[in-house]
Amino acid sequence: MTDPNAIQPSALDQLPDRDPEETAEWQASLDAVAKAAGPHRAAYLMRRTLERAEGNGIALPKLLETDYVNTIPTAAEPAEPGDAELERKITAWNRWNAAAMVSRGSKHGVGGHIATFASAAWLYETGFNHFFKGKEADGSGDQLYIQGHASPGIYARAFLDGRLTEQHLDHFRQEAGGNGLPSYPHPRRLPWLWEFPTVSMGLGPLSAIYQARFNRYLTNRAIKDVSASHVWAFLGDGEMDEPESTAALALASREGLDNLTFVINCNLQRLDGPVRANFKIVQELEAQFRGAGWNVIKTLWGGAWDELFALDTTGALVRRLREVPDAQVQTYQTRDAAYIRQDFFGKDPALVEMAKLLSDDKILECFHLSRGGHEARKVYAAYKAAVEFKGAPTVILAQTVKGHTLGQGFASKNANHQMKKLTVDEFKTMRDLLELPIKDSDFVDGVVPYGHPGADSAEVRYLQERRAALGGPAPARRTHAPAPLPAPAEKAFASFDKGSGSQNVATTMAFVRLVKDLVRDKESGRRWVPIVPDEARTFGMESLFPSLGIYSPKGQTYEPVDRDQLMYYKEAKNGQILNEGITEAGSMADFIAASTAYSTHGEAMIPFYIFYSMFGWQRTADQMWQLGDQLGRGFLVGATAGRTTLTGEGLQHADGHSPVIAATNPAALSYDPAFAYEVAAIVKEGLRRMYGEAAPGEDQNVFYYLTVYNEPIPQPAKPSVAGVDEGIVKGLYRFNTAESAGVNVAAANAPRIQLLGSGTAIHWALEAQRLLAEEWGVAADVWSATSWTELRRDALEADAALLRGEERVPYVRRALQGAEGPVLAVSDYMRQVPDQIAQWVEQDYSSLGADGFGLSDTREAARRHFGVDAQSIVVAALAQLARRGEVKATAVKEAREKYGL
Repeated sequence: MTDPNAIQPSALDQLPDRDPEETAEWQASLDAVAKAAGPHRAAYLMRRTLERAEGNGIALPKLLETDYVNTIPTAAEPAEPGDAELERKITAWNRWNAAAMVSRGSKHGVGGHIATFASAAWLYETGFNHFFKGKEADGSGDQLYIQGHASPGIYARAFLDGRLTEQHLDHFRQEAGGNGLPSYPHPRRLPWLWEFPTVSMGLGPLSAIYQARFNRYLTNRAIKDVSASHVWAFLGDGEMDEPESTAALALASREGLDNLTFVINCNLQRLDGPVRANFKIVQELEAQFRGAGWNVIKTLWGGAWDELFALDTTGALVRRLREVPDAQVQTYQTRDAAYIRQDFFGKDPALVEMAKLLSDDKILECFHLSRGGHEARKVYAAYKAAVEFKGAPTVILAQTVKGHTLGQGFASKNANHQMKKLTVDEFKTMRDLLELPIKDSDFVDGVVPYGHPGADSAEVRYLQERRAALGGPAPARRTHAPAPLPAPAEKAFASFDKGSGSQNVATTMAFVRLVKDLVRDKESGRRWVPIVPDEARTFGMESLFPSLGIYSPKGQTYEPVDRDQLMYYKEAKNGQILNEGITEAGSMADFIAASTAYSTHGEAMIPFYIFYSMFGWQRTADQMWQLGDQLGRGFLVGATAGRTTLTGEGLQHADGHSPVIAATNPAALSYDPAFAYEVAAIVKEGLRRMYGEAAPGEDQNVFYYLTVYNEPIPQPAKPSVAGVDEGIVKGLYRFNTAESAGVNVAAANAPRIQLLGSGTAIHWALEAQRLLAEEWGVAADVWSATSWTELRRDALEADAALLRGEERVPYVRRALQGAEGPVLAVSDYMRQVPDQIAQWVEQDYSSLGADGFGLSDTREAARRHFGVDAQSIVVAALAQLARRGEVKATAVKEAREKYGL
């Protein structure tokens, strides 16, 4: 098979050879080396030549893979500072308590993961002892993305330094009682410890990249100097299969994020078996990261291998390590020396001779125990090299054994991810291996004891001294919020109350106009973070380009093609807009970093992320959960919303369900405003609740989702009646009555119906109000339902209050109290959206919505297709009244025929 990385002859033919004789001499030299010293030596010289060329700035294709050995040779490793013996003891205690916690929890059926931290212990402990800066360090300290399944080890360390008690450990995965510990890193459940939720695979690495990028954004915009902060992301090799894990690697290198380090725990296993059974995951990742422009450090082999490499005078050992697939390496971990001699060394005569010089104990030490990720000195060398490297992010590929120190029953076994406990005998073997002073008598009734050397022990004092020197405990989250931001000037919001007169204005346009005014505010304007995935012109935001600038760490190194235009494409190092290109996932990661800056950096930022509504919750709902988990605040804006407002784009763009998905997220306050003044009122309330003076008991850790439409129509003035502002925020208010609307209803005692509409659907309801009056003698009142979801949540809280013996009436019932006739609700979404409130409406209730797949056609045709246009509303209203005997049944048939339905 042709090597895809090789330079093909067709490419060489296009490069003129100005000195063929010199070329022939170089080729002859290479042939001579290969013949005299072997192909391995020739390949070695070629790689070193390429490295030298790269070091001298000669433009050549990068070397994507290196040998399966450590990047940093033993001779080049720096001396590790600190007390190695005390660090060994601290790590031993943490290993023990992590395993004890999970094993004790398994008796209650809650389980947990033991093997992950067992493999990664030194990766964390070395960082905690020497690298990870706490919140009191320069800037904001470091940001740590902890691998979710390693959380027991982090809890064990917090127990050792006095931040957790035995009671906490005994409530691992048992949170209902109030003293429990969440299974994984979860800021909403343990907000003083965890900063970043990471166990949803792939989101941790993606978020870490954008967090490092946002740190640069804050520094370059002079919001806060966080240049001393470093982002560390601890990942699993199996996790790298997730597309999100590698989605932004090029961004990180393109922007030179040397404030970022990935540490990938390469224990070669995922949940069911090997990560790359027939291949080598380390080599694959190395090529992937190098190709993306990252600095790669491989930490594969421990010190016991030094003797073997010293004996490898022919390169046979290095060749064999490169060719053995990962699943076979895993097998060596579980087999005896005789098997390893035969299967590993027996494949090459040179290795056979080498093996004769090695004892069985030496072979087992190397193949069972000695991995780079298990030795503090190797890890320290890698971390030091990572933080000192400039110009690009670094990834450390650290090879470990999953289940290390837990015994041969765990180590490298395919099932170890699901193994939740050790037997008492296995714990005693582990105790002896770790040299812990735990007596047999401490095992009472078969229960494994927790271990602690004492609050005043040398281990605990050392641990606390190291953390004090590094800026305090880690991980840690600041739970105090910065001072409330002053409210923007009222005129920015009030300007929408008078309406637009005869001017056609879409709610998307209204939102952008509002933001343009808010970013000019002297107090809070600079804290807005506009985020858009390459659709700014679609949403009418190009006017912000020259005034705010598009963030770029390089500024603008070219003359833009539209420089002579008023709204030219302006990039700037201190630009305010984050224009992410075509990546909704990247934009959401941006949003999460900005929305949690109030905690991470003590700086309240106000992000709004505007996107095609179809490409928000449908594509990135998992990140919206992450946003809620991380206690983020800000505005998500689903533009060109609804199933029938962008129908020329077709099925893929027709959003009929985002409010349904949004309703499942407890942290999302979902609104579907119909008018510009509603948009302004909701944003004003969102700023107060999330960034201003919160009311007693009010949760500030929420985010707002607004749907806005691209349907330009005259915007009405805000009704000058009591309760409108409250209704907009709570989710429902009466926009008009048949009488105040001025429609002509012939009979004084005409049948009456209540029409509830949200978003653009209210305009169909208003037209239906006119038709019902003029053509069918029916009086209709029209209500604006700004949030079906908030109405439902209020009603659910009222139901819960009743169970507690408290009398409380849901707001939707109070709002509709006394309203005559049945209720007909309509939206540009599936009926499930307005049906959220059905059980709390006392009147007869029915709904219309755009269920099914979208389609390409005009808006009018699409609305007729889904049965939500004004005429369809009229027919549905007449049918509802006919069932009550308030209009003749024949009226329904007449209306269908009249309107061609």
